[in-house]
Amino acid sequence: MGSSQTLSGPGDDGTHDVVVRNLKIALLLTLVVTVGILIYGVFVTYSKAPPLPGRFLDPQGQVFMTRHDVVAGKAAFQEADLMDYGSIYGMGSYFGEDYTAQFLHALGRHTEQALAKARYGKGLRALTLGQRYTVRARMREDLQGMALRDAQVTLPAALANAAREVRARAVDELLHNHFAHGWTRPGGFDHAKAQHLADFLIYSAMTTVARRPGQTFSYTNNWPYAPTEGNTPTTATFIWTWVSFAWVMFATGAVIYLFYRYIHTEDRSPREVLIAGFPPLTESQRKTGKYFVTVAALFLVQIAAGTLMAHDYAERANFYGLSLDRILPFAFLRSVHIQLPILWIGLAWIGAGLFIAPMIGGGEPKGQGRLVDLLYVATVAIVVGGLFGDYAGIKGWFTHGSWFWFGNQGLSYLELGRAYQMGLFAGLSFWSVLVGRAMWPALKARTGFLSVEHILFYSTVNIALLYVFGMIPVTSIASSFTITDFWRWWVVHLWVEQAFELFVVAVTGYFLMALGLVSRRTTLIAILFETILVFLGGDDGIGHHMYWVGDPGMWLSVGSLFSYIEVLPLVLLVIEALIEQRDLIRSQKDFPHALAYKYVIGSAFWNFVGAGVFGGGLINAPLVNYYEHGTFLTLAHAHTALFGAFGLIAIGLVYFSLRYMNGEGSWDETLGATAFWLFNAGMVLWLTLNFWPIGFRQLAAVYEHGYAYARSLSFYNTTTTYQWLRMPGDIVFSAGALLLAVDIVRKLRVLWGRKSPAAAGGRLTPAPRRSL
Repeated sequence: MGSSQTLSGPGDDGTHDVVVRNLKIALLLTLVVTVGILIYGVFVTYSKAPPLPGRFLDPQGQVFMTRHDVVAGKAAFQEADLMDYGSIYGMGSYFGEDYTAQFLHALGRHTEQALAKARYGKGLRALTLGQRYTVRARMREDLQGMALRDAQVTLPAALANAAREVRARAVDELLHNHFAHGWTRPGGFDHAKAQHLADFLIYSAMTTVARRPGQTFSYTNNWPYAPTEGNTPTTATFIWTWVSFAWVMFATGAVIYLFYRYIHTEDRSPREVLIAGFPPLTESQRKTGKYFVTVAALFLVQIAAGTLMAHDYAERANFYGLSLDRILPFAFLRSVHIQLPILWIGLAWIGAGLFIAPMIGGGEPKGQGRLVDLLYVATVAIVVGGLFGDYAGIKGWFTHGSWFWFGNQGLSYLELGRAYQMGLFAGLSFWSVLVGRAMWPALKARTGFLSVEHILFYSTVNIALLYVFGMIPVTSIASSFTITDFWRWWVVHLWVEQAFELFVVAVTGYFLMALGLVSRRTTLIAILFETILVFLGGDDGIGHHMYWVGDPGMWLSVGSLFSYIEVLPLVLLVIEALIEQRDLIRSQKDFPHALAYKYVIGSAFWNFVGAGVFGGGLINAPLVNYYEHGTFLTLAHAHTALFGAFGLIAIGLVYFSLRYMNGEGSWDETLGATAFWLFNAGMVLWLTLNFWPIGFRQLAAVYEHGYAYARSLSFYNTTTTYQWLRMPGDIVFSAGALLLAVDIVRKLRVLWGRKSPAAAGGRLTPAPRRSL
């Protein structure tokens, strides 16, 4: 590629190469800057999060609710897993209402009624237009004027009466099943828990409308859109939207120029073939097969839960005449549906990483096979225990706070009880150690600390390390949902947009290099450049999740600018994947990994489309997100990004491993290729028949009627036809999942029926490092 400088030898990591050296310096500077912004964001977020007064009083001095009531209500909210039924600050499920919007709307309506009766002696509807204007202006003044920074807040009489009415109605609804609304009463819920929960939801609604000290906007930057209560977009929301549009155009041009000017140039460097043919399997490699079978099983369970969920949107009261809500509440189905993809994708990467590591290291460390078995047993125990805890927590089978440790955390994507979370972190860390010890000969052979092999190993450490932040504070729940959600996104966003992306970049680059398709220098340059972009967008792009949850205003600027950078490495992944397929892989006759690379190509495409276009391009701009947040357009992004980008690459790694397990035997790609196209067809059907038709109607409903209506059952009842049209995509996609499971089992049965060669228990013979 371009420059005549090459790496000096097999053990050199490019220290003397000008381009490589400059990219390493740029990467280290990027880490310092992005991590520095995150650390600064931690301090600012803690200091600017909505304050929680000690007491709320009415004008007569009677206590309405206390800080203890609100904190206990937050615990009840998580224990009941209401984030998997509805949402708070737009975060959670899109099935039920958004509690902050609903309670804000209710507080406004009841306050208006109380003011109308107190001032004019009659109901709101009986007032003249001028009288209504006066009442509404006073209602807004009461809501916006709450000084939450004070240790004791005295509510105006009308607002205090409204809050009591809203609480009483909420308690009654929480304690009864409403199957027509899809609501199943949480197990173990009593009047005290329900009242505390109502207090927490009322306080949360207050933070969306009460103005920050010295500012003209609320703690949530005036989200949700509720023009009746005075919540409309802020000036900063407008400004940073236009700035971000201009920025993404400039950044895209700059990155493409740098890529073609310095990165994607003619490759004249020598290539090394590190993996030739099909080496005999080691003991640990043969044992990774059970990981892949478990991946298929968890995938099928996830699809089953998703299918039941999809039906609930169309017909909430029953399932074709069967009443399943008492047995399988919607919240449990959703917790399974969004928890399992993280687990099966992670398990696929764990199994593939354990399979690949001995190939990279050229041998098998002593006892690696037994340790692989141990990790598998521990992982299955965590998965089974976590799923049981999800169900038992929602059903109320835990007492005295044990739900926190062994039940359901009640946080989307982080539902596992704390004990299981700790176990998962330990398992991920153990996986990283096992990969590292198997890769050690290759790591030791490279000088410096940023070779291709080193970056691949660091990506496994990164995946384990980032999970820690979802357990802050370790032994209890945080009193503030803003703080809880801040750390939740440190796992969910940083995993998907940073850790997973880095792993994909590193593992794809390594194997193109190891198979002799690309030189080491080209691979290292591409990985370093894309890693810089991954950290720029993946780290501080987290800010787009912080727009409306009570976090400081800094995230409007940081989130809008860095979120768009997320698109750029995804563009490069697509470009590189297509170039590699055209120029490198197709030039090889009978390329053995065509099926695996088909999934890599698909992952690159959906990574760009699902994460880039549907995420950064369609919903992340502040003004767009202000109206779109928590609608079906987010589902389009979530499904195509999580499965399309990371599910497909996980399956690709499974097939890559299975191909080596199969060795020189016959290899049939028919089922795997058919499943691939069924997955793609299913996602397209979801988009065109369900997510987009509902999402854009919902976006219009927010703009025309306010967010509370767009998330209400009244709106969803207008979309029943499109809810039923989810079925074609579900059928096609499920057929792909079944074919995939059958194919994995069939291929592993061949492996398990084959006698292990004697060489499989010893050292692998490294491929000759010859230049091409």
